[in-house]
Amino acid sequence: MNTPKGHILCIEDETEMIDLIRIILERKGFEVEGAAGGEEGLKKIRETKPDLVLLDLMMPDIDGWEVYQQMKSDETTRNIPVIVVTAKAQNIDKVLGLQIAKVDDYISKPFSPEDLLQSVENVLARTGST
Repeated sequence: MNTPKGHILCIEDETEMIDLIRIILERKGFEVEGAAGGEEGLKKIRETKPDLVLLDLMMPDIDGWEVYQQMKSDETTRNIPVIVVTAKAQNIDKVLGLQIAKVDDYISKPFSPEDLLQSVENVLARTGST
């Protein structure tokens, strides 16, 4: 079996979306792990130190911005790249995410498999995480 291209943690409260992302990325050689919400996501980030986090913003327990803030305030996880994947597609949210919060990329739902794959590969290449 080939070595995975990278370990990706998908933090998303909709299991169908985790499954969709897993199908898209595993076909291209990535290892994808899911976390059903912010609380579980933070725990898995600290345990597994993924190469990349795909982060939903709107989740019932801890929202994505809070997860992001906690990641970036922790010395052991602050350098893990983050791609926000969200249905909150308003321009102001994208500007906030990319310019102010400094997330590595921002994908709006619904997205195409090509958009997701291109974003993941670009961020990993830019950050040298794999």
